[in-house]
Amino acid sequence: MIAQHKIVWLIVGILTISISHTALADTGPKPTMEFTFTQAFSGPEVTILSGIMYECNERDCSDAVPLGKAGPQHFECDGIASCDSLAYDYKNYHRLDIQFSDGKARQSNIFRTAGFRSKYKVLIQPDDLLVKPQMSLAYFLPILIAVVICSCLLSVAVVVRRFLKKR
Repeated sequence: MIAQHKIVWLIVGILTISISHTALADTGPKPTMEFTFTQAFSGPEVTILSGIMYECNERDCSDAVPLGKAGPQHFECDGIASCDSLAYDYKNYHRLDIQFSDGKARQSNIFRTAGFRSKYKVLIQPDDLLVKPQMSLAYFLPILIAVVICSCLLSVAVVVRRFLKKR
């Protein structure tokens, strides 16, 4: 009986050590947004000169503030047809304000955060931008990993229990 308890505590200790790790400041994953732009009107192709991503708590973005640059947090555009951002945490609502090579600054519709790793298609229209979220399988990856880990732990527990019953 004592040997069985020792085995159980040994397995619990090994699992605890293997799944725990030292917490380090600012090393965890951070939410990201990726924007791919497509021109939806005829004429010369426009390119991105600069951009600002506004964050809002209110649905109408009346409290909009630019996403600030702090450590890894940023909003950057490649100068051609894409922008990306990374933040410690995003607010619920957003709006883009992008300056293009045709001299126009276009503002987007208000859009919501689509997930931890959000991807968006942005249509460049003659006078504004239309942001549409894209769902990807990457959205479900963390859930799948959690299910696999829980299944493995449950399987180990069942095997240990059967092993202990046989003794």
